[in-house]
Amino acid sequence: MVLSELLKTIQPIQIIGSTETEITGVNIDSRLVQAGHLFMAMRGTQTDGHAYIAVAIEKGAVAVLCEDVPEERKEGITYIQVKDSEDAVGKVATTFYDDPTSKIELVGVTGTNGKTTIATLLYDTFRYFGYKVGLISTVCNYIDDKAVPTEHTTPDPITLNQLLGQMADSGCKYVFMEVSSHSIAQKRISGLRFAGGIFTNLTRDHLDYHKTVENYLKAKKKFFDDMPKNAFSLTNLDDKNGLVMTQNTRSKVYTYSLRSLCDFKGKILESHFEGMLLDFNNHELAVRFIGRFNASNLLAVFGAAVLLGKKEEDVLVALSTLHPVAGRFDAVRSPKGYTAIVDYAHTPDALINVLNAIHGVLEGKGKVITVVGAGGNRDKGKRPIMAKEAAKASDRVIITSDNPRFEEPQDIINDMLAGLDKDDMQKTISIADRREAIKTACMLAQPGDVILVAGKGHENYQETKGVKHHFDDKEELNRVFNG
Repeated sequence: MVLSELLKTIQPIQIIGSTETEITGVNIDSRLVQAGHLFMAMRGTQTDGHAYIAVAIEKGAVAVLCEDVPEERKEGITYIQVKDSEDAVGKVATTFYDDPTSKIELVGVTGTNGKTTIATLLYDTFRYFGYKVGLISTVCNYIDDKAVPTEHTTPDPITLNQLLGQMADSGCKYVFMEVSSHSIAQKRISGLRFAGGIFTNLTRDHLDYHKTVENYLKAKKKFFDDMPKNAFSLTNLDDKNGLVMTQNTRSKVYTYSLRSLCDFKGKILESHFEGMLLDFNNHELAVRFIGRFNASNLLAVFGAAVLLGKKEEDVLVALSTLHPVAGRFDAVRSPKGYTAIVDYAHTPDALINVLNAIHGVLEGKGKVITVVGAGGNRDKGKRPIMAKEAAKASDRVIITSDNPRFEEPQDIINDMLAGLDKDDMQKTISIADRREAIKTACMLAQPGDVILVAGKGHENYQETKGVKHHFDDKEELNRVFNG
């Protein structure tokens, strides 16, 4: 593509050099640059792409997009100066990959909890209807039935547009995508056209990056502020921030709720460990999911599918066939008569939701044993809160390691224990080795009890000192059961 064509959606401050150069690729990582590429220098949280301009040119870049033009410029290279390279990168990538979101219906899901479940269940629902569908999520990306491994919840703009381009070329009609607060703040979704957006909820998370809950809220809200006029925004009325999210959007706003009058109204009629009987807009349906939070997630899926043109009755039939997402309230039955549940809950609110769901089914007829930790090098403020919530809603608590990353496991455990009072400590033990913690929980459990292993869900590794070691909570439970 000719450089002038590539720059049509941005307003550069200045261009030094020719815009008639042929561009064969676009990159933000200098290590991936090849001959004929445009290198785009971004200021990241770890490194500044401006420091790698010379390296990119050496590797064959013929043009450079940047905020600060280098003092020493190389002859024959075109320099494009922009005010905001984060914003420009997404728009340029969209143009280079032939504006993939103009050919597909892209729906984004944002919020603290429920993003993976809602995006994945929408993907499953529309595949049930016979469409080719794309999925961009924390667990895995899919181009219809082909899995594409993922590193981040929302990839960088180049990877994202490349992936969306492949989805469009493969004939995908719909794409469902988790939209993280990081990706909104870092403008990774700049240039994409959304057919709709879904807001789940907002609770404390990622404050290591956003610093305050208000900044975190603003990042999520910006997604809806930027939503086009012909799109829909579906928001959760049961969250106090539900209407805050959509107050400045140009899109058409719809609401869902398990408590209030709204466009998509739900109610739990019955609940047990095999699933729930629900009422959605005066239609009954049985599902294989458990817990109020899952009823809310399914309601969002129901609403979004209807807003994308499907009949309510057809969507209900599809929902009744769905299975829970890997690592989300994943129940395993022990031969000794107790139940173990693996869940990704890694925020105080998610932990409360899962424990409430367990109590909703148990109705006081068994004890709850919770195994929980917190990730290293992440928001430290949530550690004592998570321990407190676990203690509040459990009969026994085992504080253990999650992904320690570059912190000492015992330091993280101590941060969690600091949230507990004397009574909480009576029912709490700490075991740094997660395998031993799970084994101990199983030894403590009696028939009719429930063990919750929280925090890692679908993850099949434990990250320590920069190395990912294989570790899977569900595998560990099955090892104990079969031992």
